[in-house]
Amino acid sequence: MSIDPELVALAQKVVEENRAAGRRVATAESCTGGLVAAALTEIPGASDVVDRAYVTYSNEAKTEMLGVSDDILTTLGAVSEATAWAMAQGALAKSHADVAVAISGIAGPGGGTEKKPVGTVVFARAIKDQKAGPVVADTHHFGDLGRTEIRRQAALVALRLLLP
Repeated sequence: MSIDPELVALAQKVVEENRAAGRRVATAESCTGGLVAAALTEIPGASDVVDRAYVTYSNEAKTEMLGVSDDILTTLGAVSEATAWAMAQGALAKSHADVAVAISGIAGPGGGTEKKPVGTVVFARAIKDQKAGPVVADTHHFGDLGRTEIRRQAALVALRLLLP
């Protein structure tokens, strides 16, 4: 399987810079289905940096593996900044990582609504030592670029969030 060269180049930078900073990373992915972890592990020596990766596609997986509360999922939905934040916090708490990134979104072609159209993706980054950077949660609206491109764009944003 071939990973997009732009993803691999950015993943190389993530691995190198986190190795230099002495940081380990974890990912919690939904709509990207492990694409961020795949890009990171494409890099030789990534095991110095990558602690673990969670693919939590279903709400049950988000709850069982990352501790995302049913209340958040029921009230705000899987595609919400609160859910992404809880996913990132859960990945951090359940790993030996120093930084975790979470992604949840609607890659399409179906599943969008008026409030959350196809191409809506939420991200969060949590850092063990909060002095090293604030908790980040953000929503991106990529538009209906097609499933593959939405997932690719989301993976690029997530990788950038892992840079020290």
